[in-house]
Amino acid sequence: MSHVPNEESGIKVLYEDNHVLAVEKPVNVPTQEDTSGDLDLLTLLKQDLKIRHQKPGNVFLGLVHRLDRPVGGAMIFAKTSKAASRLSETVRTRSFRKLYAAVVHGSPGAQSGRLEHDLLKDPRTNTVRAVKSGTPGAKQALLDYKVVGEKDGLSLILVELHTGRPHQIRVQLQSIGCPLYGDQKYGATVNRPGQQLALWSLLAGAPHPVSKEPLLFRSIPPRQFPWNEWPQEVYERAIPEF
Repeated sequence: MSHVPNEESGIKVLYEDNHVLAVEKPVNVPTQEDTSGDLDLLTLLKQDLKIRHQKPGNVFLGLVHRLDRPVGGAMIFAKTSKAASRLSETVRTRSFRKLYAAVVHGSPGAQSGRLEHDLLKDPRTNTVRAVKSGTPGAKQALLDYKVVGEKDGLSLILVELHTGRPHQIRVQLQSIGCPLYGDQKYGATVNRPGQQLALWSLLAGAPHPVSKEPLLFRSIPPRQFPWNEWPQEVYERAIPEF
């Protein structure tokens, strides 16, 4: 296990074996190729694996889950097709754990709770909105949240995702009047251009695709605003044992 950036890619590797690769995704790097044409994480990691393991031809790396481009933190990839299939099944059966930290404007009415919305994506604008139950094309979105800190009109919230809808955390929290700090898409009225979206993947976990042993990968947000409004211990305590 390595906790230092790989020399070739500059990506922090959290864990690697023959089946699984866990890394800390940098902010503002696309998870996979998109219309921007910018170098994406999946391509970077494939190039890195090819160099480090001196592999001829194409390198397999399976995308199991995604993080929005502005989001950083823990991510798990599959190094074989069998691992990809098994890890994808843990996502489908909701045994894949996803814990996030989010800094939002305002505060939810309750200090903890469950949010359930029907979300509808507009592919033309790449935006998502909460709609009435039964709306054609809408999908159920479910998360649990807990407020762990408040300061100067901002709240630090832990979010455990139970579904993986596009922009889910951003839209669900905005829907209860708590847009994410720095979110230009869903919080333009309270955020300024240039602010970094404050959403971080604290934890990604799943049973190992071969041994079935629990895997749990942690990542702490950088010590910069707004994350540094709270001590690092707050984040460390927030990440539970598997």
